[in-house]
Amino acid sequence: MKKLLVIYWTFFKMGAVCFGGGYAMLPILERELVKKRGWTTKENLIDYYAIGQCTPGVIAVNTSTFVGNEIGGIFGGIMGTLGFITPSIIIITLIAALLSNFAHIDMVQRAFGGIRICVCALMFMAVAKLWKSAVKDMLGTVIFIMVAGCSVFLDISPVIYVILAATVGIIADKIKSTSKE
Repeated sequence: MKKLLVIYWTFFKMGAVCFGGGYAMLPILERELVKKRGWTTKENLIDYYAIGQCTPGVIAVNTSTFVGNEIGGIFGGIMGTLGFITPSIIIITLIAALLSNFAHIDMVQRAFGGIRICVCALMFMAVAKLWKSAVKDMLGTVIFIMVAGCSVFLDISPVIYVILAATVGIIADKIKSTSKE
């Protein structure tokens, strides 16, 4: 029971400070789950990000489910998920109750502008860290450039990109192993 509470509290604290959604949260998750707690490896976390992108929901919430499950089984996954989403539920409820009264104020609009810029910087940092650990060879570089380029110009689901990248990786591995024989 204590382990489940530790899982809940750890993800609760991260959920309370992870603003911006998606990739902006990844550096916080990596620092807490890999470096500080040692609950998972950087490689597993990257795999969880990829799977989290392909499954319904927010990447960080999905990742909290995967890591919670990894260290505490089914109930660990549930506690990780609940821990991560509880602060959001509280904060969103408060904002929804108050925002309509203050959204028109210039200072509030400027604050949101600053927050958007901060989220962009956090997302850039997450991409840079993922690049360092995920792109290990020329094929990885080519896949990265192709997906980045296509995502700028085409409106395609990220699931399609992940499936295509996985397919290219599998085919490249088959070609590599065939050429060694």
